[in-house]
Amino acid sequence: MEQLLETGFARTGPLLTRDECLEIRDLYSHPANFRSRVNMAQFRFGRGEYQYFRNPLPPVVHRLRETLYAQLAPTANAWAADLGVEAEFPVQLLAFLDRCHDAGQNKPTPLILKYSRGDFNCLHQDLYGPVFFPFQVIVGLSDPDSEYTGGELVLVEQLPRAQSKAQALKLPQGHGIAITTRHRPARGTRGVYKVNMRHGVSPVLDGERFTLGVIFHDAE
Repeated sequence: MEQLLETGFARTGPLLTRDECLEIRDLYSHPANFRSRVNMAQFRFGRGEYQYFRNPLPPVVHRLRETLYAQLAPTANAWAADLGVEAEFPVQLLAFLDRCHDAGQNKPTPLILKYSRGDFNCLHQDLYGPVFFPFQVIVGLSDPDSEYTGGELVLVEQLPRAQSKAQALKLPQGHGIAITTRHRPARGTRGVYKVNMRHGVSPVLDGERFTLGVIFHDAE
């Protein structure tokens, strides 16, 4: 995951088939699958909406969460060592979730986000309590070439003593992007320092955009 270190994000390539994307999208219209629904405008988060899954997670979402966590945990530990943070992430997701639950974070956080024309997501960080994993993965459930325009994933990093740097990324259907949850280590002439990062979504110009957010820590 060298690209994660250099940029704070890394493309995963395809994670879901088109049929799996459609299957997950179809869950959105069935409230029994979810523990809560958020209207972003109500909280000034942007415009659009999202729903957090309830336990047990759908099998395909559960599989992604477990598999991706195991792949990212070694990099998470390397980052913690670089930053001098006293955190050691277990190899298995279940052991990490036990740590979340011991801290009172018991609510599942994987979610589906839905954006229509004019919708957007303000810059933010997905921290739901004192225990958090330094990465999350965003998976495109809609095809940007045929189902919507605009709606790029926006990543902004705040460099020390400099203006913020932004990147806008297109998210192909079924593909994922691993991003930094809070900050990433960067190497300078005086050693390693923290670069703060936030993410959001640019306005959707037309159509409808669904994404799956795979967040590994649970919420309070």
